[in-house]
Amino acid sequence: MKGVAWRLKLGGGLLAAAALLFGVHYLAFRDFHHLAIFTLHDIAFLPVEVLIVTMILHELLERRARREKLHKLSMVIGAFFSEVGAELLRRIAVFDAADATVREAFLARSDWDAKRFSAARTAATAAPYAVDAGRGDLAALRAFLLEKRDFLLRLLENPNLLEHESFTDALWSVFHLAEELEHRTDVTRLSRSDLAHLSGDLRRAYAALAVEWLGHLSHLKESYPYLFSLALRRNPLDPSARVEIPG
Repeated sequence: MKGVAWRLKLGGGLLAAAALLFGVHYLAFRDFHHLAIFTLHDIAFLPVEVLIVTMILHELLERRARREKLHKLSMVIGAFFSEVGAELLRRIAVFDAADATVREAFLARSDWDAKRFSAARTAATAAPYAVDAGRGDLAALRAFLLEKRDFLLRLLENPNLLEHESFTDALWSVFHLAEELEHRTDVTRLSRSDLAHLSGDLRRAYAALAVEWLGHLSHLKESYPYLFSLALRRNPLDPSARVEIPG
């Protein structure tokens, strides 16, 4: 209500200022004919001004604002993968019993372009993961996620994440997995039904993280080639990846 009242006062003040200036113009020159001509000319030009300001200039400013938001969000996503995401992907991949050829469709390479990354994300979304919670060390995974819990909570508090729905969903899947593991007293002694339930949680987080990881790599290649080179050499989905560059 206060915002509306402020706008009404501003609008009334501007109209009063315009009337005052028209009055001064008339008193100074006593030429109502030319005053009317110029006034009509200005009114006729108003639609063009609206077009320029609201439909062109405003759109350009909005695009710039969106680019800045996405840039900030990319920094948040980069921090997530650097601190948690890449290592978490590596740890969850141990639970995947699918044949190695499944990953070949989305195992990033240095010569990929944006189109190839997009195809890889589609493949990662639809991949037939065979995640089995009984294949890996759930206790170690639980300890890792609990150690990173505060970091994950701080990410969820970041308002910029609202601009990236798929990454937010991936983060929620990770947070849910952490909660599921946290509330089990002994993850080394679970029933088959419980292991099957955790397998579903692991698969959800695994698939979501793989898709976001590929999007992150695509952004790095386009904007930060030197960071892309390191990320590719630390690729958690590639068991043969090595940071050291062979001579």
